[in-house]
Amino acid sequence: MPDVAEPLYGLAAGRMFRPVQNRVGALTTSKTPLLDRIDTPHELRKLQPNQLHQLADELRRETIDAVSVTGGHLGAGLGVIELTVALHYVFDTPNDRIIWDVGHQAYPHKILTGRRDRIRTLRQGEGLSGFTKRAESEYDAFGAGHSSTSISAGLGMAVARDLKGANNHVVAVIGDGAMSAGMAYEAMNNAGAMDSRLIVMLNDNDMSIAPPVGAMSAYLARLVSGGAYRTLRETAKQLARHLPHFLYDKARKAEEFARGFWTGGTMFEELGFYYVGPIDGHNLDHLLPVLSNVRDKDDGPVLVHVVTQKGKGYGPAEAAADKYHGVNRFDVLTGAQDKPKANAPSYTGVFAKSLIAEAERDDKIVAITAAMPGGTGLDLFEKAFPERAFDVAIAEQHAVTFAAGLAAEGFKPFCALYSTFLQRGYDQVIHDVAIQHLPVRFAVDRAGLVGADGPTHAGAFDIAYLGCLPGMVVMAPSDEAELVHMVSTAAQFDEGPIAFRYPRGEGVGVELPERGQPLEIGRGRIVREGSKVALLSLGTRLADALAAAKELAGRGVSTTVADARFAKPIDRDLLRRLAAHHEVLITIEEGSIGGFGAQVFHALSEDGALDGVRGPFKFRSMILPDVYIDHDKQDMMLAKAGLDARAIVAKALEALGDERGAARVMIA
Repeated sequence: MPDVAEPLYGLAAGRMFRPVQNRVGALTTSKTPLLDRIDTPHELRKLQPNQLHQLADELRRETIDAVSVTGGHLGAGLGVIELTVALHYVFDTPNDRIIWDVGHQAYPHKILTGRRDRIRTLRQGEGLSGFTKRAESEYDAFGAGHSSTSISAGLGMAVARDLKGANNHVVAVIGDGAMSAGMAYEAMNNAGAMDSRLIVMLNDNDMSIAPPVGAMSAYLARLVSGGAYRTLRETAKQLARHLPHFLYDKARKAEEFARGFWTGGTMFEELGFYYVGPIDGHNLDHLLPVLSNVRDKDDGPVLVHVVTQKGKGYGPAEAAADKYHGVNRFDVLTGAQDKPKANAPSYTGVFAKSLIAEAERDDKIVAITAAMPGGTGLDLFEKAFPERAFDVAIAEQHAVTFAAGLAAEGFKPFCALYSTFLQRGYDQVIHDVAIQHLPVRFAVDRAGLVGADGPTHAGAFDIAYLGCLPGMVVMAPSDEAELVHMVSTAAQFDEGPIAFRYPRGEGVGVELPERGQPLEIGRGRIVREGSKVALLSLGTRLADALAAAKELAGRGVSTTVADARFAKPIDRDLLRRLAAHHEVLITIEEGSIGGFGAQVFHALSEDGALDGVRGPFKFRSMILPDVYIDHDKQDMMLAKAGLDARAIVAKALEALGDERGAARVMIA
């Protein structure tokens, strides 16, 4: 490959390629390992351009090896190896800000920014986050977890730079999938109306929104990104302004059409961006001069369109349908992933099969997801009913209102979203669904703590943010059999919106019913009778509540265990019974403050149960703590949150006045 600093490339781009800093003491070209010499981008920028190909190869191997140990997101990172190298080489990070949208593709970035020694702690307890995280490194300019936020954040940083009178660069790297979210276009529309310097890298690896990438498109990208072309274009604009208005307007449109015809990007130009591309995102000889040119562009926003291949450079990933987007630990040589030892079906799988069974009996049932068919199980539904399954891409707001429109016409939409992603459509849940009493069914997956994905993906808030809405029914199954019944309940419920939340991972291994039976709305159940302490569990904390009751019984504390089933409406008859016949009532939920426990407290206070009229009675609520819990194994996270069986025992003993016993339980 020719050296990118050769005159051919400089002339084609309108200027010579200029490195970001003086490379005094640059390392010589060698086949000895280069990555071992790179601790931060400062060392990276000492390399010669023709050494970067070797470095990219080593970085790809290191990324594959690291993820084979930890599991995580692999395909996206492999697709941006060369782009990551080029960005840190051309731009003066961390002074220049690079914002990675979503964060799935940020593992190579972490390796190059001082975290290689910890890269095999990815997504492990006390280890590196699987996403960018401001608290983790100064090179992580903005935290990421959900998609489509990078352009908005980048524009904010660019405007802040201008207000401070600084001169650093801001680069937002966004994947084509994230461009399906409306927020990205809102940000681009805002940026296009401003003069702030902002560089957006559109990583096109799936949508095929571009013409074929080859030598001609690479040449044109270098040409239009170069200073000579921009100067000529600006001179022509100044001359054209002296023409009559109708001629000036026609000349402007002709230039935009001509450039759009050859390079694409008309849509981005209409939004006010200077479009460059498409270019091969794996060809450093193309990337480096173009990035150098756009770095030196001194006004307005620019979009650089790079075409990459997800999973690039690793055969098993390239051959896989999902390009190894998310993987368990795997064998590097074969690509074979570790299979979890499943003793019970996953909640997601149970939901999918139950929904299919309901849809076989009711042709009004349709299913909607937002770019997560596999994650929500709706890929199985789509195979069974392809004409009744809708993947609306990363567009949760649209998904909710789309479901509302279907419901308004008599269909029974099941909108399956992760709890953390449903947050993005909250205004639509209120305005377009709840206020109109439309019977949209919300299947809220990944409720509660989610393990390795950490706080950005934890479903901590849905009980609180759904439970406060008038007319909303909120259910939570205690096991996978209960989930079958709740799918049936939702299918039969037409009075308004209804939601059921369930966690990530396996069930407890109970026998599944052949067919779900609709539950009575707002009715819980007693699963163990006692007389002194009552444990009222919502959702899958029931198993630990039963384990705690058993241990309490061994300590001479007779304990009732109840399964609330419904966070809203609350079973007030059940509450009255528990409050009247027990010294202590403890609610347990895997959710935030303001959720089920708050609803129970409000109901008890309204009913006078907290007035002391009925004798000594104590109420306690066990919820997720008022902090964001970092990634770890789910059982470890639950222990940290104080929601496991041991913590329940300690809470009961504390409420009964046995402080020493409670302390001993927690220490044991």
